[in-house]
Amino acid sequence: MEFFCYHRDRPGSVPLRHELLEEHWSYMDRYAKELIARGPTFADDDETPTGSVHILDVPDPAAARAFAFDEPGYQAGVYRDVMLRRWRNLLGRTMWDFPGGRAGGNRYLVLGLGTGPTTDLTVPPNRDELIAYGPLLSDDGTTWLGTAALVRAPDQDTARAVLPTGRYADIEIHKWEFGGRR
Repeated sequence: MEFFCYHRDRPGSVPLRHELLEEHWSYMDRYAKELIARGPTFADDDETPTGSVHILDVPDPAAARAFAFDEPGYQAGVYRDVMLRRWRNLLGRTMWDFPGGRAGGNRYLVLGLGTGPTTDLTVPPNRDELIAYGPLLSDDGTTWLGTAALVRAPDQDTARAVLPTGRYADIEIHKWEFGGRR
């Protein structure tokens, strides 16, 4: 089962986050085979971390919750909240398979938080710039709750356009980069 996990940083937690960086990476190393995508989000200054995205394939919701809540930063209080949702990998690949590679261009996390009828269950036409794309679902996988995408785009407006207007209660755009050890 695939899951989307977004740990959002607590204001003022950057020093603690940096202190726990090696522990975080070591924890993620344990999930190397399960990870579809990972990486931090940043504030507009491109330097201040604001969160951490992890998309993974684990056996069940209990394993996903253990992944999210046993993470060292979560345990130490780095994060203010965690969004954990079932997800479906519509691209059928990992971020490491993205033809555009790790570098070059701006990268964004685009979260469309849904209400109403299900939408965007197929890959949009501009697939070449999508790093990861899929619906956010309820734990049992039956209810559509939104869409999560990692995209390479020249700017936030172009990234936002990957999701159609008028179909979401809210759309969040976050600067994002490929995760892992540098």
